[in-house]
Amino acid sequence: MDERILDPDGARERLAAWKGRIDKLAADTKSMSAQLQGLRIVAKDPAGMAEVTIDSTGAMTDLKLTDRMTGARPETVAATIMATLADARKQLAERSKEIVAETIGTETAAGRAIVESVGRQLGADEAKPRPAAADDDDNDGRSYVEERW
Repeated sequence: MDERILDPDGARERLAAWKGRIDKLAADTKSMSAQLQGLRIVAKDPAGMAEVTIDSTGAMTDLKLTDRMTGARPETVAATIMATLADARKQLAERSKEIVAETIGTETAAGRAIVESVGRQLGADEAKPRPAAADDDDNDGRSYVEERW
């Protein structure tokens, strides 16, 4: 028989250590949750036409359009907004992963599941990388979306 089981002092120490790990996990999880819920991301398109703000769920909470959109075709403006929203969601997924790594860790099953869930929810895997911003003189009034096509 294992003598550690029969040792009351050893059992108390193991129980105290286990409780300490559980308490730390609970505190880390609470911190992670608060940080994730408080996330706000602001993304701007390289041409300076739109600025999108999203909350922790990826929902758009603010949209600012600049006078750089004047004269742009409506479909260009719409595509620019959608691309900027996708970029914001990608940034949100990346920041969420960083928060999980800093708190409960991405090596844990729970951490991996949370990162995967956030990525799916935000469609981060579908987001295309954005090209670098073009100089004002180089885009001929076109948005970066128009230049991509």
